[in-house]
Amino acid sequence: LDDGPARRPTGRHAPTKDGAVTTSRLATVDLSIGYRDRLVARHIDLTVAPAEIVAVLGPSGSGKSTLLTTIAGVTPALAGRVLVDGTDVTDTPIHRRGVGIIFQEPLLFPHLNVAENVAYGLRRQGSTKRAAQERAQELLDWLGLSGQEGRPVDELSGGQAQRVALARALAPRPAVLLLDEPFSALDSDLRERLAADVDEMLRREQVGAIHVTHDAAEAATMADRTIRMDDMDLPSSSALH
Repeated sequence: LDDGPARRPTGRHAPTKDGAVTTSRLATVDLSIGYRDRLVARHIDLTVAPAEIVAVLGPSGSGKSTLLTTIAGVTPALAGRVLVDGTDVTDTPIHRRGVGIIFQEPLLFPHLNVAENVAYGLRRQGSTKRAAQERAQELLDWLGLSGQEGRPVDELSGGQAQRVALARALAPRPAVLLLDEPFSALDSDLRERLAADVDEMLRREQVGAIHVTHDAAEAATMADRTIRMDDMDLPSSSALH
């Protein structure tokens, strides 16, 4: 898999060929993705630098989400390695990988309020209640959600819910954020505002990100580099024997 051309100058540090794997927030090495009976893509060598956004572009069903779930550890890798901050996490449990993920739907916990949703990952990692609350408040303030801490999540607008999902994903300070078309259900104005929020947060937290989308214009606007799924190395037959 080859990285596409840079889409926009941002002043952020792009990965270099020398030492890219060890200096990147995320690297995949000769990675093969798919399922037990179907190979989606193979020989994927990808690096993401701190605060860099790499877009993965392709139509529905092309394997974009499979790439993300493999990096996150939801779907086992068929071959190759996934490294986060230079550490091999290929066989590491999901919650210990240092990877956050946001889906098209916010998937907030309905029995928890806004602040409790944001603090959830930190509490699961063993943070004290006070530390988790302080981190949640910091992120909610930054994303313009001050005063919403105790609000039930089913009362939030679509944009508010996605901001809470973003705060929840960033609360544990992941090295990498995976974005699975999180803006596709929003109107264009709100999509642009949330994309700007994400870009600003990634810069601030020095988090690398992979953003999958079928929208070429969105990829060009939001990402530093774009990779196309149809450029990936596919076998002559996708069936595994």
